[in-house]
Amino acid sequence: MTLEQLRLFVAVAEREHMTRAAAALHRTQSAVSAAIAGLEAQSGVTLFHRIGRRIVLTDEGRSFLAEARAVVAQADAAERALADLAGMKRGSLSVMASQTIASYWLPPKLVAFRAAHPQVAVKALAGNTAEVAAAVAQGRVEIGLVEGEVNDPLLEQTLVGHDRLVIVAAKDHPWAEKPPRPADLLKARWVLREQGSGTRSAFEAAIAEKGLDAAKLNVTLELPSNEAVRLAVREGAGVSALSELVAEAGIRFGALAPVKFPLPQRAFHALRHRERYLSKSGAAFLDMIRVR
Repeated sequence: MTLEQLRLFVAVAEREHMTRAAAALHRTQSAVSAAIAGLEAQSGVTLFHRIGRRIVLTDEGRSFLAEARAVVAQADAAERALADLAGMKRGSLSVMASQTIASYWLPPKLVAFRAAHPQVAVKALAGNTAEVAAAVAQGRVEIGLVEGEVNDPLLEQTLVGHDRLVIVAAKDHPWAEKPPRPADLLKARWVLREQGSGTRSAFEAAIAEKGLDAAKLNVTLELPSNEAVRLAVREGAGVSALSELVAEAGIRFGALAPVKFPLPQRAFHALRHRERYLSKSGAAFLDMIRVR
């Protein structure tokens, strides 16, 4: 069993797709298939079900995934430590951010970091807040960036920014002209992000502070991205709560109407594992983005 086989196994397991895993790691599909077949042959364990063109982890594969991730994460930490000996003349930075941050807040930060450290290779991924926290906890990325609440004592949190949620509706929605009362929120049709999203969690916490039970919201659509939510609201599927960063363009061009119902500011935090090695690249990036 080699580290390369483990890296390829983890990539395939996370995507459940040979071609996507091959593209992500810049390998040929045949090389990935051969590596997985070799791993299964060496161990005598079937790691994936082959169902038509799809592959799905077996129970044994799921059990092995946690161990494989731990080994790969440790190897990545060792590589970062060696790169640090070169004084950031080379090295890497892996970042995963929740969708609002990844799409609207993070890109200029990464551009500035690359300008300051052009020899450092930067890899950025996106997911919801729960997925980002899990990736940092498992060592799959060095730095996570989230707007949701994360309650994990192993994750150190650093304040890096703020934004505010705003309720939005289609431009012809009654709330565009007449702001709702708190009780009206439970009567409306809502289009919201999925559970585990920081935007969803922040909105539910905000209305709970106003004495409303989020479980009683009439959620007619649950969608996996801010863009999907924004388009559904524009087409009249219901109202939603989005970051001002996400809603700004739609409001400015008249596709969405802001609803006069104030919601509190929320914080953006960077996450890092307290017990894992923090590379010089990671430390430099955190220092650049932290709120002072």
